[in-house]
Amino acid sequence: MKHPFAAILAARGVVLFDGALATELERRGADLSSHLWSARLIADDPEAIIAVHLDHLRAGADVISSASYQASRLGFVKLGLSESEADALLTRAVELANEAVRRHGDASRLVAASLGPYGAVLADGSEFTGDYALSVAQLVEFHLPRVEAALRASPDLLLFETLPSMAECEAVARVAARFPEVPVMASFSAKAGAISHGESFAAVVARLDEVPNVIAVGINCSAPDVIAPLLRSAAPTRVLLAASPNAGETWDATSRQWTGTPSRGEHFGALARSYIEAGARIVGGCCRTRPADIAAARLAL
Repeated sequence: MKHPFAAILAARGVVLFDGALATELERRGADLSSHLWSARLIADDPEAIIAVHLDHLRAGADVISSASYQASRLGFVKLGLSESEADALLTRAVELANEAVRRHGDASRLVAASLGPYGAVLADGSEFTGDYALSVAQLVEFHLPRVEAALRASPDLLLFETLPSMAECEAVARVAARFPEVPVMASFSAKAGAISHGESFAAVVARLDEVPNVIAVGINCSAPDVIAPLLRSAAPTRVLLAASPNAGETWDATSRQWTGTPSRGEHFGALARSYIEAGARIVGGCCRTRPADIAAARLAL
């Protein structure tokens, strides 16, 4: 398996991911009231998705993530689509990211096929708790067709994001093992001292380190100040550590709004540096971060 980050790490030592997609689309006027969030725009407004991808590439991101975080058969079938139509839309999301890289004109930039946890499809905030009563086998069954659909568009890697629990970590480990030639990255939502469901970050890093094609494990969609201590808690491993914080605000799933004060510009760049100092080799941004924040991180790094 070719390591997708090898050339970037050799040149710069750090891999920079993009920032938020869905909240940036919303800021630009997209209606994301559907429980599918940005995934709805894969068919309805693909150019809007490409425009955000391009802005992150221009900001200096080495890797952009497809608009497929909430895309799944379960979610799309609820909207009246067939399973094959649902799979085609997920494939299309990765194709849109590939198209953005093509338009940008720099073939060294990479595309990660974004795959959220089971809880993201429920749209009830459970990706931040992991409180859904599914077995590991059922979680594997949920993720497998999404992986197969994403791979039809030939992304550079698979990115499982905002995983909340050891159970879903185990499911991702089993799914990744079925595709040994595909680079996989896994990132977890977290709170102070633990991933969202309460297990230790060190434990999920250790489990995924056992899977040869898992290349990185990190924290995303979490408060900026909880991340560095978790990075330091993980023992040195083969896998790279990653950090993509929210902008500093908190999502209230009940009222469906963000609260708090965001980190912007130079402050976000300083956060990126702090994660590198804590052991990360990959940084980026999650909800409410903007292309300008990624540009600040690029400058700071």
